[in-house]
Amino acid sequence: MSEQQTPQSKPRVAVVFGGRSAEHGVSCVTAGSVLAAIDRSRYDVVPIGIATDGRWVLEADDSARLAITDGKLPEVDPGKAVVSLAGSEIVVREPSEVPRVMGEVDVVFPLLHGPWGEDGTIQGLLETAGVRYVGAGVLASAVGMDKHYMKLLFQAQGLPVTPYVVVTPREWSRDPNACRESVATLGFPVFVKPARAGSSFGISKVDEPADLDAAIASAQRFDPKVLVEGYAAGAREIECGVLQGLDGGAPEASVVAEIVVGDDHDFYDFEAKYLPEEATRLDVPAKVPDDLAERLRELAVRAFEAIDGEGLARVDFFVLPDYSVVINEINTMPGFTPTSMFPRMWAEAGLDYPALVDRLITLARQRPLGLR
Repeated sequence: MSEQQTPQSKPRVAVVFGGRSAEHGVSCVTAGSVLAAIDRSRYDVVPIGIATDGRWVLEADDSARLAITDGKLPEVDPGKAVVSLAGSEIVVREPSEVPRVMGEVDVVFPLLHGPWGEDGTIQGLLETAGVRYVGAGVLASAVGMDKHYMKLLFQAQGLPVTPYVVVTPREWSRDPNACRESVATLGFPVFVKPARAGSSFGISKVDEPADLDAAIASAQRFDPKVLVEGYAAGAREIECGVLQGLDGGAPEASVVAEIVVGDDHDFYDFEAKYLPEEATRLDVPAKVPDDLAERLRELAVRAFEAIDGEGLARVDFFVLPDYSVVINEINTMPGFTPTSMFPRMWAEAGLDYPALVDRLITLARQRPLGLR
């Protein structure tokens, strides 16, 4: 049975979350917040979960289930009805039943973090299907996910980045000593991280050369390609949100904010980000001079434009003691709960969480299909 939309029906938004990456649970938490915030008087909402085995399922519209409980992240229920996209239509298949068509999707809101979602893969699927979606396109998503190519692109655009060395699986297996020597040119300590991961998974601070191999092995659990970055001594971690302009307007930057990590953490790791009992403070706005804040906002917009960003992004900076600035990374699908840095920065700028969600859906609906 087809339930096609009529001209008077509300636009249908498919909220897609979960996924196969290590950030599956973080994606579910993000989705719970967005599901609670979408204006149901304006939009029909269809929650679609991607289980860790890659299966797409029709999830319950229950934002409360998608919350961190007793320090445990939620997961997509793989036992739900299987769904697929046939062009712009959602097809649902219950066990032992004939598949049914739920109707057309106007916008997909892909709240996926990490590989197989935030990296251009689902964006390519949606482009092929001719479905509008929230956020960055294929190229921007892929570049934003791969910190190696992100840095190459930023450098080509004259944007400041931290010194780094890339360790590929081929190089590490053929000549690990050469890799160690390249890393040593950065000086110690260094940060070792997966090239294509987020939420601080697999990141280690390495103070001595003897600990490098173990840190690379830890990062390779999440990505065979590893990035090693020089340590920005005494740096402050400052972030800025960027939104695509409405109706073709210029991108807009939020206020800037600072992450102040408690003494129990060497850096902003997973526990500091997501567990409420950890001693991490988010200063929104950051306590920085006005001219520095404006410089950071300008750099954030330049970084967004450098990767051909769409929708949204969060740009993370290191501000050194002499007030020089380097870009740490750009995140094309940042943490998106009401207490996450990106929504908090925009709330401080006057755009509250429900309005921010609506803005992103509006931007997606305005975006033309095909090459742009």
